[in-house]
Amino acid sequence: MAGSDHGLKRLVWQKLKETIIADCRKSEVWKILILDPFTTKLLSSCCKMSDLMSEGITIVEDLFRSREPVPEMKAIYFMSPNAKCVDAFIADFKLKPKYKAAYIYFTDYCSDDLFNNMKLYCAKHIRVCKEISMSFLPQEAQVFTCDNPGAFQSIYSPHSQDKRKTLETLADQLVTLCATLDEYPGVRYKKESNMENAKSLAEMVDNKLARHYELDDSGKKKGKTQAQLLIVERGFDPVSPILHELTYQAMAYDLIAIQNDTYKYKSKDGSEKEALLNEEDMLWVKLRHMHIAEVTEQFPKLVKEIAANKKQSDGKITISGLSQLMKMMPSVRKHVTQKTVHLNLTEDCMNHFQKNVEKLCKAEQDLAVGLDVDGVKVKDPMRTLLPVLLHPYSTHDKIRAVLLYIFSLNGTTEENLSKLIQHVKIEDEREFILNWKDLGVPIISTASLFSRKPSRRDRSHEETYNLSRWTPVIKDVMEDAVENKLDPREWPHQSECPAAWNGSGAVSARQKHKASAQDERRSGSRLIIFVIGGLSHSEMRCAYQVTQAVKSCEVIIGSSHIVTPTSLLDDIKALSKGPMETFTIEERSNA
Repeated sequence: MAGSDHGLKRLVWQKLKETIIADCRKSEVWKILILDPFTTKLLSSCCKMSDLMSEGITIVEDLFRSREPVPEMKAIYFMSPNAKCVDAFIADFKLKPKYKAAYIYFTDYCSDDLFNNMKLYCAKHIRVCKEISMSFLPQEAQVFTCDNPGAFQSIYSPHSQDKRKTLETLADQLVTLCATLDEYPGVRYKKESNMENAKSLAEMVDNKLARHYELDDSGKKKGKTQAQLLIVERGFDPVSPILHELTYQAMAYDLIAIQNDTYKYKSKDGSEKEALLNEEDMLWVKLRHMHIAEVTEQFPKLVKEIAANKKQSDGKITISGLSQLMKMMPSVRKHVTQKTVHLNLTEDCMNHFQKNVEKLCKAEQDLAVGLDVDGVKVKDPMRTLLPVLLHPYSTHDKIRAVLLYIFSLNGTTEENLSKLIQHVKIEDEREFILNWKDLGVPIISTASLFSRKPSRRDRSHEETYNLSRWTPVIKDVMEDAVENKLDPREWPHQSECPAAWNGSGAVSARQKHKASAQDERRSGSRLIIFVIGGLSHSEMRCAYQVTQAVKSCEVIIGSSHIVTPTSLLDDIKALSKGPMETFTIEERSNA
């Protein structure tokens, strides 16, 4: 089966098979599949070329590239409903048709203008035209994105001119997620005194869901399902995406230059290698949420297992040893390759950890949690921060520590902030710190401003590593939502869920009620969380942890995009940039 065995990727592939592929099968001829950049990513996330071949698709082409005509073949167009895609489609048929016929599938609602334009030029060539409601990317089994990193600037930049339009687009994408999950959720949002984006998005999503589900296929109005959708803003928890995390996935994406989920490394012979970190790699799935200490403990066992299979019981954990095993055992080459990749990646992470991160983590954890390792309250956060500023850490790491210090105090004085900025020598780059105000995070405190820090769940009974005591705030929210403990004053209902959603199923699961299989969980309820402005890897992990603990509720989390500490800080700094100035010749001469 394409994609992972369960979760969003499997659901997306299933829906594509039921729509696009099912229509293909009606005519027993090979077809060409034409994709735009978004649908290319969407298909790549949930299936392989071999899956498409087995369904009668022989060639996959790029909508915007020059293509040779194949007039004897039918073409499937899977594309976004925008003018650029529709114009490219029309160009294929307007003068001399490139293909025998066109089967068109839009990821979302296509406007009348675009549809009429297609009809005007290509009506006789179009055999099928459908909207399949799928304009999100399944990133992982329980994680989705809207593939829109630019949404951060559009929503939070003081100079933005397209904030409402961006929120509308995100709302449309969230509706397609709900449609793919076959859910009509009750919608709630985190109320903030100084930010309105979560409220606005909740209103938009709720209105669009009502329109989408006005009539179902049988002509009946669809009722609400056992699902809740919670919408929060990035400023709701500024700590989690800035902290140095020591779980494998979060740590790797923070410390190593992983682009497009691709890890590049050098093998022992010096050759450049690259590996894709996705759910096709079952070892990655097994290790990604483990603490790095647990990951390093895994490798002696893994290497010995392979060696034992082939009577090679020396079990030395060396990359050269693994390469010998590969030559001797072609049948386990794939598994050995995965182990080699993760040995290299773990080694890379540990090198960074031992060089710098280990010393930083204690100070960061004390600042974030507000308590030291012994549970004693940190009375003077400046005493915790100072050793970090005096040590020759990178400027970026010092900025992260300064931010955690400011977050711990809910803002600091202008005078204190100026001293900190001088100390870190970022007078020209103070935006890394100041621009958090655009996310509603207090940076400068005033005597009259008193903002209450959210109360946290008591986790003193949970076993943790000393350098990993912080828990993302979103995990508290997930657990409170499942147990029906969210305060309606802080989490207003944009629309109510059915009365049956009262957390009872989830609570009974916590009381060791029988429910463990994925299918049983699917028959329970779903909690969908959307973070406006970027999602961190540590928050992604929480969705899996809570789902695992609470068997009767599946948690799915998403955002416009995934962030790392570096990418988020770069986005924060860029908020100061105004829109690109454009002048016409007349304006210049009048100026």
